[in-house]
Amino acid sequence: MILTVTANAAIDKRYVTDSFERGAVNRVKTCVANAGGKGINVARVASIAGEEVCATGFLGGHAGHFIQEHLETAGIRSDFVWCDGESRTCINIWDETRQEQTEFLEPGFTVTEEDCEKLIAKVGSLLPSCSALTISGSTPKGADGTLYRRLVRMAGEAGVPVLLDTSGRLLVEGIQEKPYLIKPNIDEIRQLTGRSMETREELLQAAEELHDAGIAVVVISLGGDGSLISSREGVFAAKVPALETVNTVGCGDSMIAGFAAGIARGLSIEETIRLASAVAAANALRQETGFIVKEDADRLLPQIRVERIR
Repeated sequence: MILTVTANAAIDKRYVTDSFERGAVNRVKTCVANAGGKGINVARVASIAGEEVCATGFLGGHAGHFIQEHLETAGIRSDFVWCDGESRTCINIWDETRQEQTEFLEPGFTVTEEDCEKLIAKVGSLLPSCSALTISGSTPKGADGTLYRRLVRMAGEAGVPVLLDTSGRLLVEGIQEKPYLIKPNIDEIRQLTGRSMETREELLQAAEELHDAGIAVVVISLGGDGSLISSREGVFAAKVPALETVNTVGCGDSMIAGFAAGIARGLSIEETIRLASAVAAANALRQETGFIVKEDADRLLPQIRVERIR
């Protein structure tokens, strides 16, 4: 089973407009609302890919029940810590004329120290049945910067590989406990190293340094240009085919789902990279955020090029 942690879950709403104008009344052509938050996206995509999944994290209020019901409808088991307050709503606006996205992300409720301890205990109780643990996104107000670090340490002690996909202090703290996999983008790798990282070789060097420091797999996301990966088995570059993308929000979460699925299936690193890249590319073909059609991923899988660099 893959266990996903979403500390800052949300209702994700995607508005499609002809043209989004600031300071004006904007009429929406279509609106899709779904359970969201990076870890929930991971859970949904991993489930569609065929994996058994359990989603945990924090939920609250009517919005929290909406999120839980959507997971249940999708056949995804959930076991959340319920908190006072209302889970947040995040809005993504797609301007068809400009081909631009605008996002509004609510801060969400405030959790207590007791809430955090409950989440740690819940994850601990679920770890014995896990093949992989994913920890994704931000934490709500009230959680200190060590929450993810504690979860990574606990999973490591239980022998469960952790895929940590976050940023800022949470990433800096989390990597101290040597998660199995991290997936920084270029901006995040610059923050971690304190270097500008202008060339591919510099990015590769940074990935290898993080790997040598004890992180088994370091994936640097390059968006539509694929990804660079440093691992025990070698250094690789993944390239995806040119696509007519519809919505790129959630592609990174889909990639984490693909890596988790590869771990759960015991695939080789090259097979896992190919699966994760195909799943991420499939996400870009659909309007929904953090969603794939399995047939898209299956069709894209043989088109993914994985090159061993060294």
